[in-house]
Amino acid sequence: MSVETSVSQSAVYRARPTLRLAGQEDLRVSELLIGMRIEESEGGMSTAELRFSNWASTTDANAEYAFEDGSRLALGTAIEVYAGDETQARELFRGVVSGLEAEFAQGSPPELVVLAEDPLGRARMARRSKVYSDMSPADVVNAVASELALRPSVQGLSEPVGTWAQLNESDLAFLRRLVGRFDGDLQIVGEELQVAPRGDVRRGELTLELHGQLARARVVADLSQQTTRVTTAGWDPVAGSAVSGDASRLTHAGPGRGTSGAEWLNRALEARSEHLGHLAVATNAEAQAIAEAAFDQRGRRFVRLDGVAEGNAQLRVGSHVAVTGLSARWDNSYYVVEARHRYDLRAGYRTEFVGECAWLGEAS
Repeated sequence: MSVETSVSQSAVYRARPTLRLAGQEDLRVSELLIGMRIEESEGGMSTAELRFSNWASTTDANAEYAFEDGSRLALGTAIEVYAGDETQARELFRGVVSGLEAEFAQGSPPELVVLAEDPLGRARMARRSKVYSDMSPADVVNAVASELALRPSVQGLSEPVGTWAQLNESDLAFLRRLVGRFDGDLQIVGEELQVAPRGDVRRGELTLELHGQLARARVVADLSQQTTRVTTAGWDPVAGSAVSGDASRLTHAGPGRGTSGAEWLNRALEARSEHLGHLAVATNAEAQAIAEAAFDQRGRRFVRLDGVAEGNAQLRVGSHVAVTGLSARWDNSYYVVEARHRYDLRAGYRTEFVGECAWLGEAS
């Protein structure tokens, strides 16, 4: 049986988030933080919403606006958020302030809300039309990353080599579409644009136990989007022949064990085949890769877990989380596809997350 992963080496620790502006710690910013919401999901671009009390005491027993003109907390400021045990805090977010919001109410101090996006925010804002010829998906990712001044780290995706068209799309939308076509994921980690096939992504492993660090869990096994077979078809203009792909088993299933959604569908209802007729494919290898990617994507979404845990900066998209203490049916390992890190003065630091698993436990 897996042992729950400790958040800190100390029995009692302070988990108040700390912030850095332009690479330097800022005590006023950290101490006046009253709320935080950091969101990340598959496909990249994390966002942060940070709420501050905008009223501060001065050394001469007066008070003043904490963040006004001249403050380091301004549009375009580089900002980093660290969370967890303050003595060994982990970086939770790194980006640039892209929006400011001020709130004023009678009977309470003014508040400042800071909105920030990670470096993929630049990819969201850049929209273009461009053709990439005789390149693999990995080559295209490297080229787009270079345009955005990002440092790419690409695993796999070296096939197929072909022509890829970006038509009036943002760079982020184009990258998501291209990488998703071959069942890949992209995230900004530190200063790197990390792109890899979904089955190769593992950004950490931890164990959560119900009534330990895991405060609440809701798990759903749903057959409505499952299929027992996926097919694709197209035309090779060079060879002048038809091409096709056919997938009926999981290639990159992700973590977990048990009975797959396809097996349950065949057992509980009936076999169901889906044909992808809307995608253009030009080779058998591409057709097969797309069929396998589509089958895997559906299969991995068979079981979905929504959980709330003690604040944990290790709970990130791409993490593998072993959940225990539910029941033999639902105890399993899940791949995190969404994470929301929240903090406020009432509830403290907690992490909401969504995990997916291709399997329903052996006891079912």
